[in-house]
Amino acid sequence: MVSVTLLSPSGPERRDDARTAHASVSGHNRSPMSELSPPSRLLCGPGPTNAEPAVLEAMQLPILGHMDPDLQDILLEVVDLLGRAYGASGELVLPLQSTGTSGMETGIASLVDPGDVVIIGVNGYFGARMVEIAERWGAEVVRVDADWGEHVPNERLLGALDDHPGARLVAIVHAETSTGVEHPLAELGAQLSGRDTLLMADCVTSLGGVELRVGDWGVDYAYSCTQKCLGSAPGMSPIAVSERALQRFDARRTTLPFTFDLRLLERYWVNRPATYHHTVPVPQVYALHAALTGVVEEGLEARWERHRAAAARFAQRIGAGGLELLADPEHRLAPLSAVRVPEGADGAAVQRELLYEHGIEVGGGLGPAAPPIWRVGLMGHNANEATADRVAGALLEVLGRRSSN
Repeated sequence: MVSVTLLSPSGPERRDDARTAHASVSGHNRSPMSELSPPSRLLCGPGPTNAEPAVLEAMQLPILGHMDPDLQDILLEVVDLLGRAYGASGELVLPLQSTGTSGMETGIASLVDPGDVVIIGVNGYFGARMVEIAERWGAEVVRVDADWGEHVPNERLLGALDDHPGARLVAIVHAETSTGVEHPLAELGAQLSGRDTLLMADCVTSLGGVELRVGDWGVDYAYSCTQKCLGSAPGMSPIAVSERALQRFDARRTTLPFTFDLRLLERYWVNRPATYHHTVPVPQVYALHAALTGVVEEGLEARWERHRAAAARFAQRIGAGGLELLADPEHRLAPLSAVRVPEGADGAAVQRELLYEHGIEVGGGLGPAAPPIWRVGLMGHNANEATADRVAGALLEVLGRRSSN
């Protein structure tokens, strides 16, 4: 059993430990045969977040074979729990053994043939990544752009669809991790109801952290990751696929890579007896099972409210200290806050000081188009007011000390 303390003090002893660990790694002082001893961090960047304690314990359980009947029972439980977290209602739900970006790419490759028209909302780094992947797949992409910190209005997405009525897919980032903006996905799904165009949503930083009901909202393909609001270990990408999206997949003209073939994955994860497809990363499966069990036991509404309250507390604390958030107040994403770097401040230097003096990781702007920001994640186990206070307090302390020097 593993015991971890996420909210450890940040006094002189803790700071010395952080410096020593950093010097050891950066100076290559460790022998190649030394026991791994990574420093403890409070992970409050854009992800990963600190895993739930039960997740770390689950990863120590005995490994079973990927075709073991007892593991097959666990896989079905994971699928059931994941469906609840997604608010699914009959969709195919399962986790890919890969990253959130692979979930993005699997969706585009599964639902789009080369030459198809795809409408993509872009208001940050990950909307732009969708565009790049769709273009690599040979799609004709129609971009609908908004400034960083703003959402892409649904009216503009629908206008693009009116101009391109044959579009096969509308894709949007529900939770833009690069800007802290949440898209009004429920309204978009309702407005697309009755159309043949499928709806795809990036839920990487929303699953388990904000309201999400793919079944009721008409989302045809959603993808996420395990290391953010779910509070599990990195390395898996949960997806939810509607029946009409599966029909589109079955009718596609081009062949999908074997690894991400939805029907083959379904035969392993869902159908019984299972048909071999790949060897699952068993400790990660255990971790996801533990994380999802925690989500369901807490209750989705309670978990969403916990993330909202933590974000509100953080915004109040930094606002009182004179800092501003990037995102439009009406569309702020609770699990991820993008804080504007004050004029004259060295954003990267502040991040380094938070890391090595306070043991706190926060993110910076992502990509060359990003404005000067810090990205602060309060997700999963770390979505609470005590952590919000600790991160806000450390950030304001560092800024205050640097400005007085």
